[in-house]
Parts: sequence; C-alpha cells; structure tokens
Amino acid sequence: MHRFKLIFRSYNTLNSSATTTGPLVSRLKSRSVIRFGGPDTIKFLQGLLTNDVRRFDKPPDEGTSSLPTPNMPTVSQPPMYAALLTPQGRFLYDLFLYRPPRAGEKLDSTGSGPGSDNGDSVEMFADVDSSVLDELLQTLKRYRLRSKVEIDNVAENFSCWQRFGGKLSEKSSVEEEPEAASVGWGSGVDRRASSSAHGDEHGWQWFRDPRLECLGFRGIFPSSETPPMVEVDKETEEKNYLLWRIENGVAEGSTEIPKGEAIPLEYNLTGLNAISFDKGCYVGQELIARTHHRGVIRKRLLPLLFLDDSGEESGVEQKVAPGSEVIDTASGKKVGPVTTALGCRGLGLLRLEEAFKTSGSLTIQGQEDVKVEAIRPKWWPAEWFPEHQQYSAVA
Repeated sequence: MHRFKLIFRSYNTLNSSATTTGPLVSRLKSRSVIRFGGPDTIKFLQGLLTNDVRRFDKPPDEGTSSLPTPNMPTVSQPPMYAALLTPQGRFLYDLFLYRPPRAGEKLDSTGSGPGSDNGDSVEMFADVDSSVLDELLQTLKRYRLRSKVEIDNVAENFSCWQRFGGKLSEKSSVEEEPEAASVGWGSGVDRRASSSAHGDEHGWQWFRDPRLECLGFRGIFPSSETPPMVEVDKETEEKNYLLWRIENGVAEGSTEIPKGEAIPLEYNLTGLNAISFDKGCYVGQELIARTHHRGVIRKRLLPLLFLDDSGEESGVEQKVAPGSEVIDTASGKKVGPVTTALGCRGLGLLRLEEAFKTSGSLTIQGQEDVKVEAIRPKWWPAEWFPEHQQYSAVA
C-alpha cells in the first residue's frame, strides 16, 4: 500500500506517472474466467445478454482490432462487453465475451495449412466478477433448461489481464506504437491492435478494451504463462487499474455496479458498448428500451475528486467510504451516493443538474470538511448532457 501511495499520491501525480512511465499491466484477480461450449451457445447467450452475441457467428469486420499473426492467418473476432439483467431490467452481472479462433482459422502443426475444424462445435469464454462467480454460474445454469450448452468454471486455467496507461489511451491506433504491436511468434508487426500469445495453441491475444479506447487493452491468457508485452517493471497491482478506471468514470463488476439495484443506463452501459437496441428480446429488455426511448437520464455515474478545505487532495485520503452521500450545502439537498472510493478519487451516481450547477458547494454528508468535485469524462457523448455543454470536459 505504501508503494501505491508513493506512485499515486495525487491526481496530478497519477496522471503524470501513467503518462510518462508508459503502459502498465495488471493481472485482474477480481475477475475469473468461465467457458461456454456446445451448439446452442450463441442462441443461449443471445436470449440472456444485453448485447448482440450473434456477431460472433459472423466474420470479423475489416476494421477489427486484430490482424493475422503467425499462428492465426485470419483476423480474430474482437471481444464484446455485455450484461445480464434481472427480469425487471436491473443490473446483475457484467461479462467480457471472447470467441477463440476456430481450429480452421489457425495453422496446423506444420505451419503450412489450416487446422481442422469441428463443424458445429462452438466455444466461448467470458471474464466475470470473481466475487459473484458461483452465483453467476448457478444463474446461468438455471436459465439453460434444455439448451445444448456446457458452462464450466475454468478460473484455475485462465487469468484476465489489462494493459493501460496514458501512452496507450492517447493514441487512436496501435500503428503509432509499434512496440505494443509486435506479435508473439515472429518479428512482424500487427498494425491494428493485438499481439498473439507465445505459441499458445489457442492463439490468445490482447484486444482493445471493447468499452472505451482510453481503457487500453484486455485479454484472457493461460494462467501458466505470462502474456506477451508484460515487462517486469511495468506490471503493477490491480488497484492502479481501478484508479485508472475511476479517473475515466467507468465502473466494473457487481459491487461497483450494485447487483439487483443499478439501472444500466444510469451507469453509462450504453456509452460502454454493452447494449444493443436492435437485437430483439432478452431478459430485462423492456425497461432498457423504455428508458432509452424516453431519452431522459437524470442521474449518471461520474468521476469524483475529494478535496480538503484548502483545495488539496492529500488531506482527505481514505476518509470517504462507498455509500457516503454527496450533498449540496447551498440547498441542503442530497445529490447522490458515492459508489466507489479509492484515496482521493471516486465514482458517484449523481443527479446531473445539481452535480454541475452547484460547483464548489458539494460536500460529503457528515464530513463537511471534504469537498467534492464532479468531473465530466471526455468520452461522454454531447447528447447526454446538452444543457451543460458550457462546462469543460475533463478526463
């Protein structure tokens, strides 16, 4: 913890460190990997999740985030972010879905031709919140009914990793960063986004995070191996990735996005590419569609900065806890709760009008010495907040 404080003592220090030290890499112990297999896999997930899983049955787009690598002569399908909701449209779990290359898309053992495919066999993987792993597996199996789908816990065999930082997020294309695009099996450069794992039989890769480009790269890799491009001096604890997400206003998992309570659109899942509005029916779809077409979201998840009376961050470290209420001292009204807190940074589900109109008057209830600054992320679409475009966007 001491090392963490030294690196990320303040917002400015964090921003400077993440930008100047280059990409950082974290193994995400908060995430576990599950496997789906069987001919009904796509159909099963399509009827459950918020995103259009049928994409995995189609060839990758030309602009996808990976290119052929020495062990995969065809383009890989990028991952997808999606959520599983309650029938009432409340958030339950988030999933990052991956479909590994089919055998016929990889070279055979001689490297001179395609491998053999197993016809109708479908295999997919998902990284999910470790804290609800058993509960999620039970829920999925309860929905399975007679579908020909296997659902397995493969958390011991695979791990989830994130590659993030200023030098990654500031560039629109990996073409500008050749060192981040070198492939694992050869000396070529994958110009469009990802690198193949070191001779792995599945061809595991880094992909651009399907939510936002500023979040960097994500991938699942065999637990027995270190992913490519993981330098010893750049591997860092997961709290630093959490801080990077908080800075960008992105919650993840069933604790940060309260299970059974959160309305997905208030937690910005539309802007995080987690929801398809033309895929057809899925569990909880009615509320999502109604809320979306109504077009008015009065509360949203926002990045927060906690300051002391003098406007400094150092005086309030570890003083704000999740669940604390942000209040407007001018009106005495509650603006919304803090949902996640780490040092002087946090996330809060705040009413937009009060969060930005009352700049300088937000505090934590019962801790009036802690000032709160609500920040509008750069990635927010303008239509989310047209009446407040006069406020500057801050990362």
